[in-house]
Amino acid sequence: MSRNSRTPLSFLFTLLAVLVTSSSAFAADNDNILKNLHKVSTIASTVPSNGDVNPYGVARVPRSIGNLTEGHVLVSNFNNSSNLQGTGTTIVDVAPNGAVSLFAQVSAAGPCPGGVGLTTALAVLRSGWVIVGSLPTVDGTSNTLQAGCLVVVDNTGKSVETFFGSLIDGPWDMTALDGEDQAFLFVTNVLNGTVLRINLRVSESKMPWIESMTVIGSGFSERTDPAALVIGPTGVGLSPNCADSDPGDCITKFGEPGEPVLYVADTLNNRIAVITDALRRNDSAGTGETLTAGGVLNGPLGLTVAEGGHVLTVNSGDGLIIEITQQGAQIAKTLLDNSGAPPGAGTLFGLIYEQGRGVVFVDDATNTLNLLR
Repeated sequence: MSRNSRTPLSFLFTLLAVLVTSSSAFAADNDNILKNLHKVSTIASTVPSNGDVNPYGVARVPRSIGNLTEGHVLVSNFNNSSNLQGTGTTIVDVAPNGAVSLFAQVSAAGPCPGGVGLTTALAVLRSGWVIVGSLPTVDGTSNTLQAGCLVVVDNTGKSVETFFGSLIDGPWDMTALDGEDQAFLFVTNVLNGTVLRINLRVSESKMPWIESMTVIGSGFSERTDPAALVIGPTGVGLSPNCADSDPGDCITKFGEPGEPVLYVADTLNNRIAVITDALRRNDSAGTGETLTAGGVLNGPLGLTVAEGGHVLTVNSGDGLIIEITQQGAQIAKTLLDNSGAPPGAGTLFGLIYEQGRGVVFVDDATNTLNLLR
């Protein structure tokens, strides 16, 4: 396990986030997000000209630079045109008005065990670097799964670097905390059940380089699956920094007051886990503490955290999105997709919340980027 020096907490809290007790009963809450969102509409198809399908990762562009335009959404595709899992190679750019273009045809710009099959792990840094996970197969089955890598793509869509080996083993989902010259990646590994923090140095003019990699979570359940390829820890999101106008935003049941925690969708155990001291810890928290489990969770996959601190996660088993408070109460649910058998199963992965707009999410059944508004 990599070790790194403790970063001053005052510095960590100046960074800008790029991407937040069990209760089975829904509770009243004044900050309920989903209660005001009722309609699902299609923004655009996510299928590029090469026919890649199965959209997984979603990331909002925070700043215009190169071919990246602030407010656009990037989407990574996991399958190729033959619908083989772990063989998709494209990232598409979707504008708010639904205009679509190909941002990148991703290649392994360096060693990447197994090649390229883009996952839900997708982040766009303010310095203009796009980082995407690869969990590749040869034939779309778990028999040919390999460890993959993280591919670094520049702001023009060119693959320029890979992070591989060491502690990277099936990067499945990711969130980032992004500053002027430093970034933190939080990555779930679906092949060995770990959560990594990767500390990067970044700038607009030089490729990112790794300062350290640390296992901050371990022991999460994972297994191969004939239908889903592989199942294990998926969505990750950091609780927000406190706002002066609303210091309650960052208060959770866990960790020190004002200290961000990392939420992890523990898919196979049907729970949302919490890793405390995620920005500074130098050891593993194991499977963390439990924010919530059971209730209306049904194999949670993608996860994001809204500005006010509520966790939004989507179910793999039934097409629902669930809203959870910082104290672990499941306060709302909304159906996003009921196609297939069983209804809604396997359709949802990446999502982001945009204040004033709604929840932007991918739908694997229709190969579209959609909006819950």
